[in-house]
Amino acid sequence: MALVAAPGTIVFALLYYFGSIYLKAYYTALGVPPEDLGFSIQGVVSNSTSGIFVPVCLLLGGGLVVFLVLGRLGRALAGPERAVLRHRVVVWLLVVGVVLVLIGFPTFVTDTVSVFPPGWPRRFLPALTVAAGATLAVFGVQLHLSENPPLRVRQTPGTEQSWLAGGTLLLGVLALSLFYEMALYVADVGRGDAIVHADRGYPGAPFVVVHSRVRLLHSTQGIRFEDHGARNEPYRYVYRGFRIVAKAPTRFYLVSHASTSYAQHHLVVLPDNNTTWLEIRAD
Repeated sequence: MALVAAPGTIVFALLYYFGSIYLKAYYTALGVPPEDLGFSIQGVVSNSTSGIFVPVCLLLGGGLVVFLVLGRLGRALAGPERAVLRHRVVVWLLVVGVVLVLIGFPTFVTDTVSVFPPGWPRRFLPALTVAAGATLAVFGVQLHLSENPPLRVRQTPGTEQSWLAGGTLLLGVLALSLFYEMALYVADVGRGDAIVHADRGYPGAPFVVVHSRVRLLHSTQGIRFEDHGARNEPYRYVYRGFRIVAKAPTRFYLVSHASTSYAQHHLVVLPDNNTTWLEIRAD
């Protein structure tokens, strides 16, 4: 039972983490503080699929290709007659892998020192470079450890554990780089989805009619104002043309139905108290 529950818990935690990143990037791009919305655990997890589907498919496909290619290389270098060539390949894989890790890893620490140009290359390529380098180095370690000990070239007694420790460290670096890359990708997907939805006029967001005790001061275009006079007190002021994009326990986040561009996005925040009430209508 523990063998099933432990991996399931890890997967659920990862889904929750990536879902929270997606929601934070999405609503932050719209100007809504995601901390105000109070999403349930199920809601956060269900939103994770929007961001991780593509990278997970790429990881599975890329991992399969790398496994097949490097496995074929390992079989081609098997046998005592290829021991020297196998040793050279192991050294080459380790050197190239470590160099790639050292090239990409500084960007994890600081953006001021990087060989990558600004923009998306500096954002995504360092983690991919580290992952590629760690993959090559891990395969070099595996290629060395899978060789028959009597056939190893320049094998010093007692170094087996050092190779295992190095391989474990490289696996950790590989996992860290892939995790970091997926987090960046999910954040960009969340922000991109917010921009696309804003450019399309927030499809699916319901229309609302705002009934207010006081006049609302806003600069949003496309909103029709009506003053029904004292006979309709206390909610005499009516505003038509809003869409609701988010609801917090104490606030409504509204946009104009005429908004069809993220560049012209204006968010109106109304308190959820006795000064206003909202009439929600279907799209």
